[in-house]
Amino acid sequence: MSIFSLRDDSRPVGGAGKAPWRRAAAARARTVRSAAARKELATLPDAASAVPEGTAPVAAARQASAVPSPQVAAWTRELPPATLSLAVVDAVVWFVGLWIAAGLRLETPALSAGVTLDGRATPFFGLLLCAGIAVLAYTALARTLRLHQGRHLIGSFDEIMPLGVVVAAAACIVTVLNALSPDRIIPMTAPLIAAPIVLVLAGTVRCAVRLAILRETRHLQADATSRALIVGAGEVGRALADSMRRDPSSVWEPVAFLDDDPRKRHLRHAGAPVLGTTAQLAEAVQRSSADVLVIATPFISADTIGALTAEAAEIGLTMKIVPPLGEMIGGVRHTDLREIQPQDLLGRRPVATDLTTISGMLAGKTVLVTGAGGSIGSELCRQIATFGPSELVMLDRDESALHALLLTMDGTADLGNDNMVLADIRDAERMDRIFETHRPDVVFHAAALKHVNMLEKAPDEAFKTNVLGTRNVLDAAERYGVERFVNISTDKAADPHNVLGLSKRVAEGLTAQKSLTAEGGSWVSVRFGNVLATRGSVVHTFIAQIERGGPVTVTDPDVTRYFMTVSEAVQLVLQAAVVGSSGQALVLDMGEPVPIAHLARQLIEASGRDVEIVYSGLRPGEKLHEVLFADGENHQPTSHPLISGVPVAPVDMQDVPNQGDLHHASQFMATMWSVCGSMSAPVAVGF
Repeated sequence: MSIFSLRDDSRPVGGAGKAPWRRAAAARARTVRSAAARKELATLPDAASAVPEGTAPVAAARQASAVPSPQVAAWTRELPPATLSLAVVDAVVWFVGLWIAAGLRLETPALSAGVTLDGRATPFFGLLLCAGIAVLAYTALARTLRLHQGRHLIGSFDEIMPLGVVVAAAACIVTVLNALSPDRIIPMTAPLIAAPIVLVLAGTVRCAVRLAILRETRHLQADATSRALIVGAGEVGRALADSMRRDPSSVWEPVAFLDDDPRKRHLRHAGAPVLGTTAQLAEAVQRSSADVLVIATPFISADTIGALTAEAAEIGLTMKIVPPLGEMIGGVRHTDLREIQPQDLLGRRPVATDLTTISGMLAGKTVLVTGAGGSIGSELCRQIATFGPSELVMLDRDESALHALLLTMDGTADLGNDNMVLADIRDAERMDRIFETHRPDVVFHAAALKHVNMLEKAPDEAFKTNVLGTRNVLDAAERYGVERFVNISTDKAADPHNVLGLSKRVAEGLTAQKSLTAEGGSWVSVRFGNVLATRGSVVHTFIAQIERGGPVTVTDPDVTRYFMTVSEAVQLVLQAAVVGSSGQALVLDMGEPVPIAHLARQLIEASGRDVEIVYSGLRPGEKLHEVLFADGENHQPTSHPLISGVPVAPVDMQDVPNQGDLHHASQFMATMWSVCGSMSAPVAVGF
């Protein structure tokens, strides 16, 4: 089994109507619940043995499943008790509340046998009458608000507001009727004084019931419960602790929190205190006897998560993490916890996107994605689908990749759908027919060859796909009036020193040229670096080497690269498509460059193995450090803080020789060097 779960394009299939990239968490939760259900059925031997002989299998199964286990019974008791039981308790509370209020008003708790007030003691039968009126009014109003019918969990904060409204209304009704009575039954202000008393008593009873249920469910938890030290005492961490405490099937017991916010140093939640900051991990583990460290914060830096991973491995702690909030359905649950994945090592930062403008670009439009089966293309398809395009055309030359994508989109495998297109962008006539058939409004061009070392050996293949293929898609898009064209580029195009960078730099120039020659539309490129844990990523290589026992090969101790998660990259690509001006290359903020040797050490530490790192030296086409902007590129901010725009010098295809005139790899290289050399001083296009 891999030391990491590398979720690339194969995502669990979720239910219809859910955001596609959020289905993974929902599917994982269903898997856990299904496993729990199977385990539950396995604990019912007595029920199965009680089924009479000769009973049909289906009937036997129904009869057995009708016998709940103690765990199931306890779980169901988390819901409010029966309506009658709660109503009786509230009736007693009203009687006690009115008695206390009348006693305070008369300055004596004494009771008399009468119905009306004599000024010396509270009339017992009058008190019963008022309590009865209050209970009738209270019960009728409570039924209107479904207070006794389970609208809110008993003892929860959500229950306090409707409970207070019903108590206040009932008190007012009793006050009015008492005032209209010819003979005063109880002191005039007693019902109003009783209202807060009743509210406190009723709330206390409900909290006591809730605490009793929680205490009982804790006893029913598995014997092999893990003691969890939670990093993050914010909303996510507290919700996770609540889920761990309340679910009888939970194998987690939250014992403490760590949080770097000094305002939370005295916080205590669900019985678990904040024991310090993340820098005090070892001390907190010793004090709490925790055996698992759970990261439960929506935003965390790469340095912090790296330090925690290393220290946890040294201490011998198991590590878990809460998925990003966008992947969780229905709130934070302990069933969503998963292993640390490579993309988690980059940390998490907030990426705010303007969903309204993106929706305006995609909703009701025909959208075509080339390279739809690839890492970026497939995530583009999943996210675009949530904005309601009239048609999403997914194009790729790899039928297996299209099949896998379709499974993650809607759980079917019907490659005969009209929107699933098997085609090669090198075929200009095929591209023309596809655009004529579907008439796309928006095109995301993600199809490309992108493996640096392999393309160094086959520059002619890079030319055919990344240059000529892009030209074919651009020409078809112009002929059929595409409104918006987005070319997915790479940071290696900023200052190209290899075949990939040269070919993608030319593709940027071809895209910019369309902003000058096309009658309309927006023509932009989006430039960003490596996407972590996708196919072809260095992470795959490192993990495979670690699993074999090493060594892990790194080119140079000082080599760095920019990394993003695929979800973060695609979110910003969609935003860049909106904010960019025609003719620009939009450059995504990749954060700080990541030392590759440091990334390798993090993966080794997370694996818990002792693996050697060997430095092999830079290979042809590789640079020590990548850049996002070339010398002389005047980048300017856009309306989004994580996206900058640079002008791109246009490239006319007439300046690019025909493929038939190029017969050797050296000729392809010389052609791309020549074309890129003419782009060394970019003009201000699109500003």
